[in-house]
Amino acid sequence: MRKLVHVIGAGLAGLAAAVQLQRRGAQVVLYEAAEQAGGRCRTCYDRALAATVDSGNHLVLSGQQATLNYVRAIGSADDLVGPTQPEYPFVDLATNQRWTVRMSQGRFPAWIFEAHARVPDTQWTDYLSIVPLLLAKPGRSVVQTMRSNGPLWDRMLRPLLLAMTNVDPRHATAELAGAALRDTFVAGGPASRPLVARNGLGSAFVEPALRLLQHGGAAIRLGARLDGFEFADGEDGLRVAALRLNAEERIEVGASEAVVLAVTPDVAQSLLPGVQAPRRFSAIVTAHFAVEPPLGHPPLMGLVNATANWLVASDGRLSVTVYDAGHLTDMPRDDLARKLWADVAQVTGLSADLPLKWQLSVEPRATFAAQPDDEMRRPATRTRWNNLMLAGDWTATGLPPGIEGAIRSGQKAADTLLNEPMERR
Repeated sequence: MRKLVHVIGAGLAGLAAAVQLQRRGAQVVLYEAAEQAGGRCRTCYDRALAATVDSGNHLVLSGQQATLNYVRAIGSADDLVGPTQPEYPFVDLATNQRWTVRMSQGRFPAWIFEAHARVPDTQWTDYLSIVPLLLAKPGRSVVQTMRSNGPLWDRMLRPLLLAMTNVDPRHATAELAGAALRDTFVAGGPASRPLVARNGLGSAFVEPALRLLQHGGAAIRLGARLDGFEFADGEDGLRVAALRLNAEERIEVGASEAVVLAVTPDVAQSLLPGVQAPRRFSAIVTAHFAVEPPLGHPPLMGLVNATANWLVASDGRLSVTVYDAGHLTDMPRDDLARKLWADVAQVTGLSADLPLKWQLSVEPRATFAAQPDDEMRRPATRTRWNNLMLAGDWTATGLPPGIEGAIRSGQKAADTLLNEPMERR
């Protein structure tokens, strides 16, 4: 008889856990409080734009192996597309200077020795400043670990680390920033190509996973809110004995069954007494404008000395993302849209008048704040209940919050659960 695992939460962490569990032979029941799976990684129809849009501009890099393994497993690897070359165009809105970082095709960073390929006004020796970040000690910030000023920082490292950590990069946890760079840009050009979901996040990450789970016999219950656990003290220690759903349903968790809890940190703390979690969170603002990009405009561009941080161009749409955006969340929507469009207009040369069709996505608590104090509060996968594992990008993944961390956490929860000797559960 196959082991039964109850997965609570159908965001990317929960989906990754469910897929990994099913691949390894477990029977899965997936519960989601909302009527739609995907969590923060979702695609919806937007009436203002008269088009489907993603919840945000989520960037994937070709070196993020957990993410690539996940999309291969669910059969959607072809939905992640990007330039064949590991190139990153930038523009400084204060000076209108433009440049493109052109990384080498191999692992050896030959590009830092070529003036036309590296950041303007830098020398190859400047890039050695990254080394301390790769050897960072626990509890230290980026500014305590490496040089955080100068052309290389301002024109490349800051925009990249801001997108990776969603906090002021100087105050980000150095270990997390180093880990994110080690898997991608430090690993060379093949690991550094930017990838986007060409048909939307739902098509790349969510819907294929749900289809795979259903075909494999998993039960998927949307609109199933977990109200609480019942715990028991058995021969092998504390364990989850039952789930309480939707204020009226009780589901027993048998002696050989287990639970993966893949919910937000505030929900996890309300369900599990004594579980630590990060206390501070960072906002993300995304603006979508229904405007055709200028001919030849790159699909991704970093913005320096601007309100927006990254500009994404696709068919019929220009979108910008602002990371660590807490200073913008209370601004009136029309004013914020005009402020962000001003950046887009300057970069693209389009009219300064705000387009008729636009939409804002404001997420005040998009990710936990990837800073040393909150990093120390990220819980481990295992809990004190021997049949309960945690998953989510806010758990101790060793990575900043985001798609890669969420998927890695779900896969780790599944593997840890199934690798545990039966007598310990």
